[in-house]
Amino acid sequence: MYFNFSTRILLIISLLAAKIYYSQVWSKANSSTEVDPPNILIILTDDQGYHDVSYYGTSDLYTPHIDALVKDGIRFDNFYANCPVCSPTRAALLTGRYQEYVGVPGVIRTNPKNSWGFLDPEALMLPQLLAARGYHTALIGKWHLGLQSPNTPNERGFAFFHGWLGDMMDDYVQKRRHDINYMRENEETIDLPGHATDLFTQWSVDYIKERAVQESPFFLYLAYNAPHFPVQPPEEWLEKVRARDSTLTEKRAKLIAFIEHLDSGIGKVVEALKESGQYENTIIVFSSDNGGLLADEANNGPYRDGKQSLYEGGLRVPTSVTWRNVIQPGSATEHVSLSMDIFPTLLDLCDVDLPTQIEGRSFAPVLTGGSVDHAKRPFFFSRREGGARYGGLTIQAVRLGKWKLLQNSPFTPQELYDLSADPREQHNVIDKYPEVYKKLNALLMAHLQKGGEVPWQSAKSDE
Repeated sequence: MYFNFSTRILLIISLLAAKIYYSQVWSKANSSTEVDPPNILIILTDDQGYHDVSYYGTSDLYTPHIDALVKDGIRFDNFYANCPVCSPTRAALLTGRYQEYVGVPGVIRTNPKNSWGFLDPEALMLPQLLAARGYHTALIGKWHLGLQSPNTPNERGFAFFHGWLGDMMDDYVQKRRHDINYMRENEETIDLPGHATDLFTQWSVDYIKERAVQESPFFLYLAYNAPHFPVQPPEEWLEKVRARDSTLTEKRAKLIAFIEHLDSGIGKVVEALKESGQYENTIIVFSSDNGGLLADEANNGPYRDGKQSLYEGGLRVPTSVTWRNVIQPGSATEHVSLSMDIFPTLLDLCDVDLPTQIEGRSFAPVLTGGSVDHAKRPFFFSRREGGARYGGLTIQAVRLGKWKLLQNSPFTPQELYDLSADPREQHNVIDKYPEVYKKLNALLMAHLQKGGEVPWQSAKSDE
């Protein structure tokens, strides 16, 4: 953390004072209107590469609005997605638990014969807990955790849902998957013209403006489909990128345009907060659900591989947290966290009691220059998948301190890396450190056994 000692103490005192005050406000039936509990905005992008943001110095694309959030908040340089694919990470983020512990070890798909998860109907969800605390809860964008009861957004804690039930879109303008329309406003099927990114942006702007005149705070989970393939930027955005740099490959130019269009939408959402006077009292979390897809020429920085992989490039994601007057602008941290840690952190900041059975750990002290001791905390990553590449089996990894043990295919041997000396995972040292291997393997096997206790298919899946 880049703070001197006195600044760190002052920031910690600031956060503690804010938490105490919010607790006092909530404890009164008729609370004062002088200071409101913080709103919450989670912006989750889909398959955005670790370095597909210009705040890391990536020179071929521009993300000024994402950069502005980082400049006004704290940047996480060692933030991991729970899984290298969509559904499991989303399940972990919204439950504060490892994804397999809530029945989502793999991707939930529209085709039940190739679907590898069923969200546990009993799992406590972030919107449910915030709603019980007086928050209005909304999901705009991609759900991807179930297509029917009991796992639709309105049944899992979101008072308002305006978005996409399924996984990917085959076309961002037509907005279909296998010729099926999964776009909804609450329970109603809708079919509106326009690019999906623009629709999600506008719906979020509208929601933010509507909530500005309401007394209760809001929780908005804005989950964009972009930049998940098919990479489909509006033509005018692509033309701007081509005109700016003729040396780019067509694939890279399209992905850059797609991300820059997305960044523009994020800027409009943040501007709506500012125009409505809500920006300074809104906690904004920005992250991605997994690393970028190399086939689309995503940039995962110096790290190995990308989406679907348990190497660092598939798991590290660009992440920041912004909260004006609480978080030091322009700060950065090397603290290691997972997507599921967002859950307890937000509850901690909003003075909501944490569920007893979660694996996520709050990083709230880190936001103001403090620290959380994770030296003995193992971080687990796993995915179950079908097809010839996976055969219905799992891939898995565990990180403990500087060590990382992984098996990136069910049909290849395990590998061990010292991330402090070899962050690019080029030198497998499993034969050199047998005791380290044994320790990490024992941790990993226990984790997989616990996950195996949880059903991940609906009892009605064959009907």
